[in-house]
Amino acid sequence: MAIHFSEAELKGRRERACRAMAADGLDGLLIFRQESMFYLTGYDTFGFVYFQCLYLGADGDMFLLTRAPDLRQARHTSVIEEIHVWVDREGVNPARELRDLLHQRRLSGKKLGVEWESYGLTAANGRRLDHALDGFCDLEDASTLVSRLRLVKSAAELDYVRRAAELADEAYDRALDLAGPGADEGAILAAMQGAVFEGGGDYAGNEFIIGSGPDALLCRYKSGRRRLDARDQLTLEWAGVYRHYHAAMMNTFLIGAVSDAHRALHAAAREAILECEAALKPGNSMSDVFMAHARVLDAHGLKDHRMNACGYAMGTCFAPNWMDWPMFYEGNPVELKPGMTFFIHIIIANSDDGLAMTLGRSSIVGESGAEVLSKRPLDLVVR
Repeated sequence: MAIHFSEAELKGRRERACRAMAADGLDGLLIFRQESMFYLTGYDTFGFVYFQCLYLGADGDMFLLTRAPDLRQARHTSVIEEIHVWVDREGVNPARELRDLLHQRRLSGKKLGVEWESYGLTAANGRRLDHALDGFCDLEDASTLVSRLRLVKSAAELDYVRRAAELADEAYDRALDLAGPGADEGAILAAMQGAVFEGGGDYAGNEFIIGSGPDALLCRYKSGRRRLDARDQLTLEWAGVYRHYHAAMMNTFLIGAVSDAHRALHAAAREAILECEAALKPGNSMSDVFMAHARVLDAHGLKDHRMNACGYAMGTCFAPNWMDWPMFYEGNPVELKPGMTFFIHIIIANSDDGLAMTLGRSSIVGESGAEVLSKRPLDLVVR
């Protein structure tokens, strides 16, 4: 079986989830987030793009409802013993089959939590679920129940995060080797992704981001490649990924001559990320980290060119993105605790002058402060 954690660790996670359900007055949880399924059982698939539900009762009872292509996937990668398959056919409504399975367990009239905030539950399927269970049981939004449990990582998880960070550093080195006047963005991407795969890593939860020239100001992937000019700017955002655990990085390389304006942006970004990492310690809140970012950039006159968030949790993530819950933004009260892992990014996009500057790397919250995972310097990169 291809399971990356011991059965004892997986069992302990489910027991904590059951205690959290009981504390919230829930009799069970309808799980649609693939990250939750992986965390609780080891189940590893992209089959969540279709209707798929893992039920976990507050008493520990568990079953999976999925499609035929994932029957063997679940058997091979998880500890789930009871697997039900809904059959593809015209007019099928797997939500009704889920209701029948819940009825067999005498869950009529009970209170069940639902992971409504999930890429594995489309609006259409959510409406079918609502309709199928209307009058059968009480549904309550429990979208973050498992996500909160996932925040503090076990020793085994932290080993995977550290390995992911090593792969991110190796990808950085490949980009550094290739970047320069005339370099092909496609070749840089291929080398970076290749470093992750060659190191035993996985696909990231979303595409690596690359943009040069005017596209260096973007912080999303877009299709279309170009070659770097003799004087250019190249923004990269990528992640090392190991056993689905992510450690992201971000950097803007400068090509050719460097302006004083670009140097000033880098100095501000470097100061901001160091202040954010200094705030990344137990007892502080997510908001404290964001406000460190805002104070520094605003003091440099960059308020209009910064983002309204400066990072998020790192962990197990599946497509379409690697951004885990929660995020650094103003007023976020989530308390930082040892064992949490985060990606802090400083993004400066000056559209007025067409200038970009970014710095980003991942850290583990230690007992007394941040354990920065990348071994690469924050120096200005000029190629």
